[in-house]
Amino acid sequence: MEGSPVPYPDPFEFTAALEGDGGSIAEARHLAADFLIRLQTEQGLPVTARAMDLTQLVVSELVTNAYKYAQGPALLCLRAVGSVVEIEVWDSDPVLPVARAADPGRVGQHGLEIVMAVVQRFDVRREPVGKRITAYVPLLDDPLPPPTGN
Repeated sequence: MEGSPVPYPDPFEFTAALEGDGGSIAEARHLAADFLIRLQTEQGLPVTARAMDLTQLVVSELVTNAYKYAQGPALLCLRAVGSVVEIEVWDSDPVLPVARAADPGRVGQHGLEIVMAVVQRFDVRREPVGKRITAYVPLLDDPLPPPTGN
């Protein structure tokens, strides 16, 4: 991360190959933050603090799961589409993730539940090798719907 930033070929998309170690989780969070900062400063796209926080959280959880279950390298792709950032993580494990039922007594293994609770949309698809998980985070805060009824 030191030195001057290298311009991305496509300012609205960034892909990085991540090694299969724990240090890559922090690196992935930093790459996500850098991507959103570039969208804001270089492309003029609005990015809220909430979008910054949620994007880093989702990246962290998805990359953690990739290392935990696939135990190898992963690909992280970040893409700005309209007012949404698409977070895509590929890993080599073909087993599709399943959110577990809520259990307040369970320690750990809540990452997928958290991700699904904070994203706009969540897709999982099997690939010829492994799987690809895509989560969609709005760049702008979604207003709460107006209350209905009395």
